[in-house]
Amino acid sequence: MRPSPSSPVPLQLTVIVDRAACCGYGVCAEICPSVYKLDDNGIVYVESDLVPAGLEKAAKEAAAACPQGAIATEEKTGAQR
Repeated sequence: MRPSPSSPVPLQLTVIVDRAACCGYGVCAEICPSVYKLDDNGIVYVESDLVPAGLEKAAKEAAAACPQGAIATEEKTGAQR
């Protein structure tokens, strides 16, 4: 079912992680540990590319703080997923 033109379409924040670019600084996981995790080698990963509601601001801040630019965020409408 499609939303009516007057209904706002909810946005969903997604994260894109370039693990090959990650150098293991861990800044992302310090800022937003609910979204960004570090593996045994200190390389970032996410359990889901969808950011839970309420964590959007922290997830964006953590992505922007990455010294290597290994993380990006993207807003998508719920209909695109």
